[in-house]
Amino acid sequence: MSIEVKNLSFSYGDRPVLHDISFSVGNGEFLSILGPNGVGKSTLFRCVLGLLSGYTGSVSVDGTDARTFSIREAAKHIAYIPQSSRSIFNYSVFDIVLMGRTSGLSTFRSPGKKDKELCQWAMEKVGITHLQDRCFHRLSGGEQQLVLIARALVQKAPVLMLDEPTANLDFGNQLLVLEQARSLAQEGYTVIQTTHHPEQSYMYSDRILAIQKGRVLTEGKPREVLTEQTIRALYGVDVEIALQSLIAIKTRDRDFVTDVSMIDVSQFVHIIVTKLCLHGYCTGKQHTE
Repeated sequence: MSIEVKNLSFSYGDRPVLHDISFSVGNGEFLSILGPNGVGKSTLFRCVLGLLSGYTGSVSVDGTDARTFSIREAAKHIAYIPQSSRSIFNYSVFDIVLMGRTSGLSTFRSPGKKDKELCQWAMEKVGITHLQDRCFHRLSGGEQQLVLIARALVQKAPVLMLDEPTANLDFGNQLLVLEQARSLAQEGYTVIQTTHHPEQSYMYSDRILAIQKGRVLTEGKPREVLTEQTIRALYGVDVEIALQSLIAIKTRDRDFVTDVSMIDVSQFVHIIVTKLCLHGYCTGKQHTE
């Protein structure tokens, strides 16, 4: 299933947030919407999901104007995975996943055998069957995100939209969630995520849409988008990028000192955050393996 956004603009009152956004994503594609905090990524999601209706431009789902969908109809096309989910009730993992069947049930109908079998299928697919009787609140952040992905899968919607799915997760859980999202895209799901992590966008995306101040800065394949100029424009830091090398991030904040950390992005690109910033900036030397 394809999603096409054309010339979308949105304002909260007299405060413009999104300006003339256009992009499309098709079956089996993993699109990352990349940008720093506060540039309108989540607002764009809400417009696509139909939660905000006061935008100009258009959102089409397989050629149909998304504005024509009821909430129930929209849920049959697009499943939303939030950053986190909280409930005042002590629901089990199985109950949380079963809630994803709501859009497929008529009024006053209870979930039946087929609905419960679908939940088992979704939990097996994301590898959480062993957690089904556990309390959702007692799970780790990564496990909770996998439960929310399973809940989305039982909607039987072909489009999955993940709003910063790795927010507040440790490194291991970030990889766990993104590997699962990537696997679903390879199976034919249309996957769209918002993120402010360029390294994650590079590792898992087929294409990246970079947003700066509510406008599309650039869009394309990861190696085309993640350039020194793009990173500088998005995050205000200077970088040096070399294939099979390191990206050395410089800073000119005299009071800021970071620890050295290295993330293995792929055989092509690595990222290193340099440490010496006491004299205005620091440079990272190119390192080849």
